[in-house]
Amino acid sequence: MRKGADAADAVIHLAFIHDWSNFVENCRIDGQAIAALGSALAGSGKLLIVTGGAALLVGPGQMATEDDDVPPDFPFPRVSEQTAFALKDVRASVMRLPQVHDTTKQGLLTYAVAAAHEKGVSAYVGEGRNRWAAAHVSDVARLYRLALEKNESGAKYHAVAEEGVPMRDIAEAIGRGLKVPVKSISAEDSAAHFGWLAMFFDHDLIASSAQTRDKLGWTPTGPGLIADLEHLQASATP
Repeated sequence: MRKGADAADAVIHLAFIHDWSNFVENCRIDGQAIAALGSALAGSGKLLIVTGGAALLVGPGQMATEDDDVPPDFPFPRVSEQTAFALKDVRASVMRLPQVHDTTKQGLLTYAVAAAHEKGVSAYVGEGRNRWAAAHVSDVARLYRLALEKNESGAKYHAVAEEGVPMRDIAEAIGRGLKVPVKSISAEDSAAHFGWLAMFFDHDLIASSAQTRDKLGWTPTGPGLIADLEHLQASATP
């Protein structure tokens, strides 16, 4: 990784091991990877864009913005953004992602699709009013390019096309896409249906990209999350 970073004009960190059975160790590996990239770029003036998340930066019902910092009591061990901004003599910026989707993958919702396929029902918790931010993968890819061209150190960008799509609408779209029934379940029953995903499923994960759009001239044009969920590919797997 250091050799590749040293030979590059700029570096984008995108990878993460999405094995939730070994999440803490994978977060440690992620931090090591970012540190390795940073060690090659230190003092070079080259830009490093590190990928982080837009979720859980703020309290329930609050809209996350680019001005928000990761809170000191952040509840998860993935610290990609914190690691990036702690690198010495490295020009680092962060791209915060929502649920990035097409008809094959939909971020964390990929696992909700898998649960619906396995159990034969698409579920939402309670009234399903909580919302999740989203963006199509083509718009996100274009935003990374714009961020590289901007070449700004210390920036925090939000790759958010839709600030918040209601979970009931998401569950209904999954139901239509997989042709399975849709139902409300209680918070107490969510772990049995969603497994580890239940820790997120009744949360608001909403975010704004107003500053990012203004700074980079980014206008998302790809399909919305609901449209992609209604046209799920049968081969889609987590």
